[in-house]
Amino acid sequence: MSYRNYYRGRNILVTGGTGSIGSQIVEQLLALKPKTIRILSRDETRQLELSEHLSRQGHTKESLRFLIGDVRDAQRLRRAMQNIDFVFHAAAMKHVNSCEYNPFEAVQTNVIGTQNVITQAHDCGVKRVVSISTDKATSPENTMGATKLLSERLVVAAQQSCPGLTLCAVRFGNVIGSRGSLAPRILNQIREEGGAKLTHPDMTRFMMTIHDAVSLVLEAGYRANGGEIFILRMPTLKIRQMIEVIRDEQARLTGKSAADLPIKVVGMQPGEKLHEALITEEESKRTRIEPGGMFVVEPQQGDALKTGERVLEGELVSSEGPFLKKVQIKDLLRQGGVFGKAPEEDSKSEGGRLNQDDSIPILGTIKA
Repeated sequence: MSYRNYYRGRNILVTGGTGSIGSQIVEQLLALKPKTIRILSRDETRQLELSEHLSRQGHTKESLRFLIGDVRDAQRLRRAMQNIDFVFHAAAMKHVNSCEYNPFEAVQTNVIGTQNVITQAHDCGVKRVVSISTDKATSPENTMGATKLLSERLVVAAQQSCPGLTLCAVRFGNVIGSRGSLAPRILNQIREEGGAKLTHPDMTRFMMTIHDAVSLVLEAGYRANGGEIFILRMPTLKIRQMIEVIRDEQARLTGKSAADLPIKVVGMQPGEKLHEALITEEESKRTRIEPGGMFVVEPQQGDALKTGERVLEGELVSSEGPFLKKVQIKDLLRQGGVFGKAPEEDSKSEGGRLNQDDSIPILGTIKA
């Protein structure tokens, strides 16, 4: 990892630090020996749980600070950012349905909260801010995506007006195994209701594991020059096939047949998209490839792309594939912790990953 020594001895703040992504950022950072990590969130129960978990791992109170607070509160952020070097901004309203029914609350957290982070980071002399976004910000059709698009735009625009501060964003696909994400919800539906719900039989999504998502965040913090959006080259899958894989695995574990666990098509939900896009057609013209399988969207006002690899033409959409096979989906779900660790006898290679012939493809048609 190119960033292994970059975070050593630094003072770091993680907003939303008790969430699925935020807590994993904290854990991966702790392995890199920062001086201290401040964990800001508004959920005291999850703070207690994370504190106890990290204490069992041997991490001391000297390296961790747990702060109750909300990114909507600029003054709380100012106090939290005193003497901080880097900020990882993971606090957000992330669920489409919640944002559709509470749009102004989504604006307060995702838009105003991000502006508060930027302003206070600049005023407090923070060196770097990495803000976490989503593929739903690309050509958004729902409130959550629209607010995350504005959040991205604030980060990119602020690079021009905040001297001494380097800002960037990372754009995720669906993160397997994160709290409230699709795969665990489907598994719970099958266990508790005896079947699964599918909103549309043709739906597709980009997928990534929490580990890969956090690695992208840390790599972006290390590589950023300012104003970029970093995106992992990730696989795509058909949601129906993912549900079938989860159902078949649960049927195997319970001794049932697939017919005992039906999949019911219930119709698309408010704000839900049939397919997601990672990069728009306009963005593709200023997108380059970084080592390690990343797309990097350069800011519009940035330097022209140098000679090298570039996204060919047009937006990158989940409906274009290539799609994972079911055996690859099963492996990806295992990597994401949905099925737990793969037993050695059921794995095709060390660590539960598939062999070269069945390896998980990454998307993107590239030209020099």
